[in-house]
Amino acid sequence: MASTLAKIIIHTDGGCIGNPGVGGWAAVLESDKHRKEISGGEPATTNNRMELRAAIEALDILKKPCAVEMHTDSQYVRNGITKWLAGWKKNGWKTANKQPVKNEDLWRALDVASSRHQVKWHWLKGHAGHDDNERCDELCAEAMAVIKKQYTHQQLAAALAAFRSLSYTLSFDQ
Repeated sequence: MASTLAKIIIHTDGGCIGNPGVGGWAAVLESDKHRKEISGGEPATTNNRMELRAAIEALDILKKPCAVEMHTDSQYVRNGITKWLAGWKKNGWKTANKQPVKNEDLWRALDVASSRHQVKWHWLKGHAGHDDNERCDELCAEAMAVIKKQYTHQQLAAALAAFRSLSYTLSFDQ
């Protein structure tokens, strides 16, 4: 089956100014001679949430099932999807310590997005000179800069306060 699927190479990254703080995510998708760059962000979030969003958005943009080589500089994302996810689902979205899984909403979304494809997950060291990872880092920074221009300092502070309040309720990354 894999031989009939389109082959896609994806590099992702996520970041934050402050953690939590203004966040950005980005992905570079390549197939044959085609290349697409996507990015976005949020006024109040965490680095881990942006790393997850990058992978979700990249997989969701694919219109049909693909054979994906997914490259992330996040051990959290790679280990979560390859090692921890099955146990979390089996335990009713609780960790081995019986605690709620942080960022459960995004882990569920990544589970759905990745289930449509044949994904091989690869970790690479961030900020180590890998061109596509560096490009994703640039795109994240650009996305965060856009958000900082769209909101006043007071609006960003209010968004951060709301996020922190919500994160205690919904087990978001803190």
